Amino acid sequence: MRRVAAVLSLLAASPALATGLEIDIAGEGANGTITVDLFEDLAPGHVTRITQLAESGAYDDVVFHRVIDGFMAQTGDVAFGKLGGDMRLAGRGGSDMPDLAAEFSDRPFDRGVIGMARSADPDSANSQFFIMFAPAPHLNGQYTVVGQVSEGMDVVDAIKRGTGRNGAVTGQPDRMSAVRVLE
Repeated sequence: MRRVAAVLSLLAASPALATGLEIDIAGEGANGTITVDLFEDLAPGHVTRITQLAESGAYDDVVFHRVIDGFMAQTGDVAFGKLGGDMRLAGRGGSDMPDLAAEFSDRPFDRGVIGMARSADPDSANSQFFIMFAPAPHLNGQYTVVGQVSEGMDVVDAIKRGTGRNGAVTGQPDRMSAVRVLE
């Protein structure tokens, strides 16, 4: 009986599972809303983290700091990527929560797929993520897939591109003005 009560208590305290995100994007390039389906079954830890950060408002006004034409748009640096911050530091930070263990899957990195950014250490994803402009099979099984854009790829396609080999965005980058969890 105690076990049943403990399980019920844990279930009651657990946040509702997210089914997706609604992300408003604003800037010189993109203006509009995208909808993302989250894959809790593939990456439950990563989806929980993204959901926590979105619900807390941490992703609001975070810029797309690295955007490579024909490849991907990266955002989610909640430490250094806020609009108005020092853009030279954007992309170097994460949240104050611990890094996540990799949750690699067989899901391919196709157009519209959302993946978690990380360093060379597979277990270093934290808050940053990227949206694919085109398929990138070389990422398959190397990065955690967390979701897929289901609406608004035209908005993603309009995100202001960066320059140079690393795609660093100069000037005024586009940003996620608001990120909401859909249940």
